[in-house]
Amino acid sequence: MEYIVEMLNITKEFPGIKANDNVTLQLKKGEIHALLGENGAGKSTLMSVLFGLYVPEEGIIKVRGEEVHINNPNDANNYGIGMVHQHFKLVHNFTVVENIVLGFEDTKHGFLQFDDAIKKITDLSEKYKLKVDPNQLISNISVGMQQRVEILKMLYRNADILIFDEPTAVLTPQEIEELMNIMKDLTKEGKSIILITHKLKEIKQVADRCSVLRKGKYIGTVDVKTTSVEKMAEMMVGREVSFVIDKEVAKPKEVVLKVDNISVYNHALKKNSVTDVSFEVKKGEILCIAGIEGNGQTQLIESITGLNPISNGSLTLNGIDISHYSVRQRNNSGVSHIPEDRHRHGLVLDYSLEKNLILQTYFKELFQHKGFLKFDEIRINSDDLIDRFDIRSGKGSTTSARSMSGGNQQKVIVAREINRDTDLLIAVQPTRGLDVGAIEYIHKQLIAQRDAGKAVLLVSLELDEVMNVSDRIIIMYEGENVGEFDPTVVSENELGLYMAGSKRSDQ
Repeated sequence: MEYIVEMLNITKEFPGIKANDNVTLQLKKGEIHALLGENGAGKSTLMSVLFGLYVPEEGIIKVRGEEVHINNPNDANNYGIGMVHQHFKLVHNFTVVENIVLGFEDTKHGFLQFDDAIKKITDLSEKYKLKVDPNQLISNISVGMQQRVEILKMLYRNADILIFDEPTAVLTPQEIEELMNIMKDLTKEGKSIILITHKLKEIKQVADRCSVLRKGKYIGTVDVKTTSVEKMAEMMVGREVSFVIDKEVAKPKEVVLKVDNISVYNHALKKNSVTDVSFEVKKGEILCIAGIEGNGQTQLIESITGLNPISNGSLTLNGIDISHYSVRQRNNSGVSHIPEDRHRHGLVLDYSLEKNLILQTYFKELFQHKGFLKFDEIRINSDDLIDRFDIRSGKGSTTSARSMSGGNQQKVIVAREINRDTDLLIAVQPTRGLDVGAIEYIHKQLIAQRDAGKAVLLVSLELDEVMNVSDRIIIMYEGENVGEFDPTVVSENELGLYMAGSKRSDQ
């Protein structure tokens, strides 16, 4: 059997952690090979070894049957290996074409030549149905388009071994569908693809074989067509995972948050991002705001949490008008917030885990005395939350947030916000980019908060999550509330029509 890439007995260590422990992966020519594992299982590390970002302590790599040494990404490019990273590596104030040729430029008498590059990019774009405009600025195009630029960057360098690291974490359902088709087209042209993911549905949809890593160790490789989703989940997590969410019927009580005819004006676009939205969230229920990304959910939540001013309407929390409160006043009045972007709004990446866990409470009596921090109390708080919320990291409380896996970064935020014990918990896409084990865990936490009598406001783009976790659903389309639904009665299809704007409940 001819393998195009073989990674044999790879071991890669970091201080305090074996990220890859004697791992073997074999990729056949022309296949889509899924690499499955929980957050922090060592998938990205293994691919970073193949792409030359890390050099392994042990093991060998063969490309097209020959043993090779890949010391940096340029070596990888020379062997025809390309990689689309989870967080895209693009220069935002450059155009598409400038990003694609970066490091691979044509020059004449010291001047950059773009004509040939633009022609090649246009041809590739048409061949693989990527529909990218070479002259657009990166900062002006959608996340889905940015990803296509990353794909073009690999194809432009004539890569035929393509690594996709969590490529669907930031895409809408429609963009995911398009990406899957692009990947199938690439393999028809003889490219070989490694797909890092923890979305089992997607593996079933496109992959031929699937290798599973767990806590840095290789568990096995299975044929996707003949292996059930439940079996793959069990290999990945090491126990049976329940895809059915266990919860009693909600018993809503008093109103905690009342949103009354809120509008939010967007000065850049010179129009409203949110128009006349009203709803109530009660104690003991999970209200979900659903919709396709970019329909005003982000601006609505920013206006409730105080990151964005409202242009009219009012916000009431437990009967008190908080429309003009600062962020800290809202936090102290009883609002917890798990933000959409964990890096920009959830964590200070260069702070330690223990500092991140007191970002909203460091000024309280418990953690300071006359302006001096009580480091012992901060450590006790952190050790307790690490234990209770099963946060995994290299060095416990002193670990820098930046060095942790995405799933564990998310757990830090969930632990901090739930521990504040407020009346209202706002969770925006709390499971984005997480594996089945972590998703199951976070859903249980949200339902436990509801059952403890809290009001939970969930914003989600994942229809499965919307249907299974919420007690009531509101759909937003183009900044308006277009309908309210009971998840036990409505179908996914029906919700999809409202999300796409082809139906409204007031028609």
